[in-house]
Amino acid sequence: MAFRNDGQPWYKERWPWLLMAGPAIVIVAGVVTAWLAVASNDGLVTDDYYKQGLAVNQQLGRDKRALDLGLQASVMRAGANVRLLINAETNEPLPEAIVLKLAHPTRAGHDQLVELRAEGQGFYSGKLSTELTGRWLALIEDPAGKWRLQGDWLVDSEEPLRLTARAEK
Repeated sequence: MAFRNDGQPWYKERWPWLLMAGPAIVIVAGVVTAWLAVASNDGLVTDDYYKQGLAVNQQLGRDKRALDLGLQASVMRAGANVRLLINAETNEPLPEAIVLKLAHPTRAGHDQLVELRAEGQGFYSGKLSTELTGRWLALIEDPAGKWRLQGDWLVDSEEPLRLTARAEK
């Protein structure tokens, strides 16, 4: 076995640095991951989950009311403008305003509440506060909170979102 003796110290060789680079990168990545976990809010866990669980029956009553009215809606978007067409099988008059709630599945801070004003013949319109992309939970309800329609909306799709009242199990 021959040893190299060219008089160079170890830190001037590239192999020790290459071997130390892997563990150093792992340590830096661990610190960054820990900082992200502490500094960011995931928005998935709610503090009052028990109260929200108790309110489930009230929410189901609103779905049943929409089913009794035979409500159907189509939501269309063009840029920041939102237009809604709602139909009812009964002759009950539609409200002057309808609330559209858009909830992001993972980022509660991006949720939007849009008030849609009646234009006549079941058409409503309003404006989004910011541009949307991706998948959102859309919830349409009357201001009194008597009924609601809800569904998943792929905002980037060319097709309008179609909501139909359905009975929950």
